Amino acid sequence: MEEYFGNELVKKFEEMMENNDEFYFDTEELEDIIVYYLELGDFNYADMAVNFGLKLHPNSLEIKIKKLEVLLEWEDYNMAKELINELKGSSMENTDFLVCYAKYYSNLGNPKRSIEICKKALELKEEENFLNNFIADEYVNLGDPFNALKHYQQALKHDPMDEYSLENAMVCFNDLNKSEEAIAFLNGYLDDFPYSEIAWSEYGQYYFNRKNYEEAIKGFDYMLAINSSAVGVYASKAACYEALNQYNKAIEVYEEMLELEYTKAFTFYKIGLCYKALKQPIIALNSFQKSLREDPQFYLAMMEQSYLYEEMGGMPEALHFAREATLLNDSNLDYQKRLAFLFIDSGKFEESLSCLKKLVDAEPSRFYNWYAYSEVLMLLGEYEEAVTVLNLALKHHYRAELFYQLSNCYFNLRDNENGSESLEKALELDPSLITDMQKKYPYIKDEVKKVKAKAKVKKKNL
Repeated sequence: MEEYFGNELVKKFEEMMENNDEFYFDTEELEDIIVYYLELGDFNYADMAVNFGLKLHPNSLEIKIKKLEVLLEWEDYNMAKELINELKGSSMENTDFLVCYAKYYSNLGNPKRSIEICKKALELKEEENFLNNFIADEYVNLGDPFNALKHYQQALKHDPMDEYSLENAMVCFNDLNKSEEAIAFLNGYLDDFPYSEIAWSEYGQYYFNRKNYEEAIKGFDYMLAINSSAVGVYASKAACYEALNQYNKAIEVYEEMLELEYTKAFTFYKIGLCYKALKQPIIALNSFQKSLREDPQFYLAMMEQSYLYEEMGGMPEALHFAREATLLNDSNLDYQKRLAFLFIDSGKFEESLSCLKKLVDAEPSRFYNWYAYSEVLMLLGEYEEAVTVLNLALKHHYRAELFYQLSNCYFNLRDNENGSESLEKALELDPSLITDMQKKYPYIKDEVKKVKAKAKVKKKNL
């Protein structure tokens, strides 16, 4: 009834605003209207209701405090400070005001002052669950999980079913590395509230994080006994079976999950991964295809299909799905590397260049990105561009391989002077590579003899 009445009040207020009418509302009615908009996140209407309320009831402390809430939501801290100074004298025994006052300092990055005000508000014995959570959050901001934990636990005493307090208490135990205390606390809580979904979820997650997957499964099973439609818990339970290499059981759980989901692409993908781990590529491929039917842009399933087709010798299909996946996730460097490899493997050297260019731009510190890029340019006969790339590469990696490549480029460009100079540097840095390099670059075979002879002459003259 109250909700209906509240909605009727809001409807009346909005009709008044639309028609430029003026109706009378008492302060309680206006508070209900303002709270409705604040909870909805419609701060423009909340502000209109506040201003209208102050016009009708200019001395109402309650409406002024609601005005302060709106100012804080808008981050108008100058106006908020003025209003706080106006209200302080008359509202220090008002919990709503003190919460706003504390929020003001919290928003300004002063958690210590915020905590002081909240503790004063606690003396009023109102909203104790909320205030303890507020204080605990501020201690978290101060990097003090010890005191945060105390207040999350206090919040739970005032509202034992507060999921927020319970979850954050477990986070604090983890931050304090108090694993034994954490599970003792959780077991104690479950003794008192055995049907708490969030507690069983935390129990399962606690053991999952410690790789005790059998115990984690027990926790997830209890939660599913309480709420069989908790989709995320099925995923956690299946992940336990995967970690235990019990892929058939994981598939069974994922299949249960499919019956509850609206969007099934990721679950089909996970089933596909399980069949892949079971060395059943055809069934895995079928699952990845189902994933793509659910979501045609699901690039994870595309790339997995690419890997499977490669394993089965279907290189054109492997290339097709790798290309599609990379188009959808262009910033993924692993995808770029794989696509470059598949292009090169299929003889599509020119197409590989865009991938290789992205790799050297994104990871200039990785030597083999440069090495592969310049190698492909040489295969295409783009020796001038290869020289430019190799000179850039040498700024990051002063290595013999790059000088061998550079000498090959210069010799192909009929620039024997620079070719000999580069080859000489290569031989100085690592002469052991020369046999492999002569096989790769036959052009330098005869030049090696000349460079070695020249080096002998230099040594003799010294």
